[in-house]
Amino acid sequence: MGRSVHDRAGDVKAGPLAGYRVLELGHYIAAPFASRLLGDMGAEVIKVESPQGDPVRTWGAQHDGQSIWWSVHGRNKRCVTLNLKAPEAKGILAGLLRECDAIIENFRAGQLAKMGFGDEFFKSCNPSIVICHISGFGQTGPKSEAACFGVIGEALGGLRYLTNHAKGQSDLPPVRSGISIGDSIAGLYAALGVAASLASRERQGSKVIDVALTEAVLSLLEGTIPEYSKLGKIREPSGGRIPTAAPSNAFPASDGNWVIIAANSDHLFVRLCELMGQPGLAKDPRYVDNIQRCRNVDALEAAIAGWTRELDARSLEALLEKSDIPACRVYRAPEIVADEQYRARDMLLNVDDPIVGPVLHPAPVPRFADIPRRVRWPGPSIGQHNEEIYREALNLSPADFEALRKDGVV
Repeated sequence: MGRSVHDRAGDVKAGPLAGYRVLELGHYIAAPFASRLLGDMGAEVIKVESPQGDPVRTWGAQHDGQSIWWSVHGRNKRCVTLNLKAPEAKGILAGLLRECDAIIENFRAGQLAKMGFGDEFFKSCNPSIVICHISGFGQTGPKSEAACFGVIGEALGGLRYLTNHAKGQSDLPPVRSGISIGDSIAGLYAALGVAASLASRERQGSKVIDVALTEAVLSLLEGTIPEYSKLGKIREPSGGRIPTAAPSNAFPASDGNWVIIAANSDHLFVRLCELMGQPGLAKDPRYVDNIQRCRNVDALEAAIAGWTRELDARSLEALLEKSDIPACRVYRAPEIVADEQYRARDMLLNVDDPIVGPVLHPAPVPRFADIPRRVRWPGPSIGQHNEEIYREALNLSPADFEALRKDGVV
């Protein structure tokens, strides 16, 4: 593990980050997702877990007591265990840091430093290491050490308010997106920050990256903040609609499915009206342009829904596609798996997982034209690479390693 980046580069088909080594002190979603992205692009990722393992290993649907999601979430990583509270942990972690190019962590801000693992420690072990912190509120500010999960970041970042039904349509709680999107967005920014820092390290030195869940979500809100600052306008939830373009919503089909129809330009709307057998709608003063269609969207959507309810989703999709109107069914997992476009681009990969058996993975994104999409290996078992990593990085004898294992250090 003491080779240079260039010596470690190996097969370029592994990805553009082949040759870089990333240490992950992550748990749950944000940091592990960031390092998974880097691993998907070829980086060698060493994930450090507690001896009990990352809690995500038990999340979601199970197969013989094993999380199926973990196969994807932990893929392309080598997993080791380490009790960070053990006296021996500092020397072990120092040995790993010396061999890595970057470290990613998502403990509560300041928690690692209180344990003796702050930035000063990381830099003392490896002055050139890139450090990436992911936390709820960031490493500074009055809330920096407050508890925060992804759902809090989504709420404080303004997203949870906007994903709700339109006002007056429901008195239920604001709707969640259905996935841990706040954590994943933070992980995306972290991966981008690490990749950018590695690319510029020789010119600018190593960086310390500070990603806050709240700020990662807030950064996506389009014109919400500038519009409020300039006009006092508060962006409101709009349900399935796009407030500034109509028609653009999901419409009901006769089989209980939903079909998105985005015929929001004038020429597309004319085409849709002809397809519906109601060409006169396009000349109706209420719908003659996008401004009028948005003002009269309730009546417009009711007219379109009256047509869509007469057809099943596949027939609707076929008719709209033939007329070159942007449209699609609202996919669930079965439709995703059967989709010919995903299959043609190898976006769904069959992976042989020794823990859960054969399983489909979403392929790495982005796709690089000269690199086949692949998963090098699925999420490993707890501590699967302990002996391999620790004996190599720390030059431990078999007896020394066994002593650490028996003492519960690894």
